This record gives sequence, C-alpha cells and structure tokens, in this order.
Amino acid sequence: MAGRIVLLVTSPRLPAGLLTAAAWDVVRSAPVLTGAESELTVAVRAAGGRVSVVDGPATQPLLDAAGALGTAVWLAGPAGDEPLARELGLRLAREPGLAELELMYGSWDPPGARLLDAVAVMDRLASPGGDPWKRAQTHESLARFLLEECYEAYDAISAGDTDALREELGDVLLQVVLHARLAEELPEGERWTVDDVAGGLVDKMIRRNPHVFAGAEAGSLEEITANWDRIKRAEKPGGSVLDGVALSQPALALAAKILDRADRVGLAVPPPLAEGQVDPEARLGAGLLTTVAAAREAGLDAEAALRRAALAYAEAVRAAEPPTDTR
Repeated sequence: MAGRIVLLVTSPRLPAGLLTAAAWDVVRSAPVLTGAESELTVAVRAAGGRVSVVDGPATQPLLDAAGALGTAVWLAGPAGDEPLARELGLRLAREPGLAELELMYGSWDPPGARLLDAVAVMDRLASPGGDPWKRAQTHESLARFLLEECYEAYDAISAGDTDALREELGDVLLQVVLHARLAEELPEGERWTVDDVAGGLVDKMIRRNPHVFAGAEAGSLEEITANWDRIKRAEKPGGSVLDGVALSQPALALAAKILDRADRVGLAVPPPLAEGQVDPEARLGAGLLTTVAAAREAGLDAEAALRRAALAYAEAVRAAEPPTDTR
C-alpha cells in the first residue's frame, strides 16, 4: 500500500497551536518533518508530536518516512513551501505508487490578517535599527501627510479609479499605523497602541449601531441617522452639536457640515446677510455661506461643484496656453 504524505499549511499570523481538530490528529499520530524550528514545532512537541527538522532537500526523507510508517507530515513554513509541494507533485506524477499527496490546511488567515503584517512591518521600521526618517517623525510633523494621502484617495474616488483607490487607502493606513506606533513612545499615562485605536473603533461601531448588534428596530435611513446622533450626544453630554467637526477642512465643506449639524437638531440659525457686512472680506464670506446653504437646500455639494468647475477651468487654461516649442 502506498504511503501518505500530508502537506500541512498553517497561518503564520495566528497563535502557534491554534489548529483544526484534523490537523492535531495527524501531527499527534504521524511523524512530522519540517524545514526549521518555530513556535509551532514547540507547540506540537508539547502536545506529544514527533518533530524532526530536515536540513536540506526534503522530498526523499518524506517519501522514506511515509513508506516506513504509512503517513508522514510536512509542516510547511510561513511561505507555504510551494517549491517542495511542486517537487513532490512531479515526483509522484512519475511514480504514483510511492505515496499519496494530501494538502491540509491546519489554520488559515481570517479576514484582515494582513493588517497584522502592516503593524509588524511598521514596528520594525519605527524601532531602533529601522528607518531613521520614520523614527524622527512626530504626530505634528506627519499631520500634512495624513491630509495629503486623504486628498489623494478622494481624487481616486472622483476619478472612479478603484485600483488607485486601493493603493491610496494603503497610504492612509500607513499613516494610521505610523501614528499609532509613535504613540507607543509617549510618556507613561499618555501612550496608546494600534490595538487601542481598533478597540475604540469596534466599541463605537457596536454602540452606535444597535439595530445591528442589539436587536433594535432598524427603521428608515433617516431614523438610523437620528438614532446615531442621539447615541453620539449621550456619549458626550453637555457638548455642542458642532463637536467633532473638523475645522481644518476646506471652507466650503466646513460651511456645509456646520449647516448640516445645525439642521439635524432643528436649529434654525440664518446665515449672516452679505448686505449687512462692512468689511469686503466678511461680505464675500457671508455671500459664499448663503450660496452653500442654497446648494445644500437643493441637494448639491458646494465643495464638489466648485472643484468640478475649477478643474474644468484648469483644462481651459491648459488649452489656451501657447504650444511649447520643443525644437
């Protein structure tokens, strides 16, 4: 009878020893071969498994073990050991009577597992011996880069380029994990980690979506939004309806946000009249605010409208420029 070789693949992003029942059964009952020591080899030995490290080509040792004992397990490394799997497959295709080859997943990456890689890579870059530029940064020095990356993601959305959006969101994520890593260096009592960031986000999402997590009635989108606002105000009693509005955002977007917040709670505060302003700049600002309010009433985005007009004007300027002499 042909032997059996089990290629056991596991996720390097999960704790060692977190395996399926089938994987534990096979590593306890059959000899385990692997290319290097790891936390998982320690866990398998601690559970009574027999693990041997192969120094050099592993195909023949696996065939020998499977032929002598019926079943042999190859504990794949973090990268999956595809070259070995390919070599074994070709060998058994030529000599099918030697053994049967089985691929078994002892564990696999959950959704979001690569975020752990991002955190680990950033930790190395921002630790001693890493990247001097990142280690020299502060939250203040990075602030402009966070804005720039968000604007670039916005541009990708405006262009309908989802591939570019994926890349730009990666750059935004880089800023998040870098800020979180730098926060680990803050003085005692002030420091926090990326887990604190994620934990706070998870708590907030669950708390503000009771129609999903607490069995509350969902209702219409308007009712869900109103309920979100009620929960948010209850979290910070005594605060202003404008708390949390980003004051550094572009002025048209800021004006629209303030108008929206006031409207949500039924505050009818009319914008200032341009005619009543003595200062020319104040008169212009009041007029712009009135324009933003009118756009909002019409269901239009003043920021997006001005951006669209500005970009169209930029194209007209380019078209009107004299041709460049390339001679």
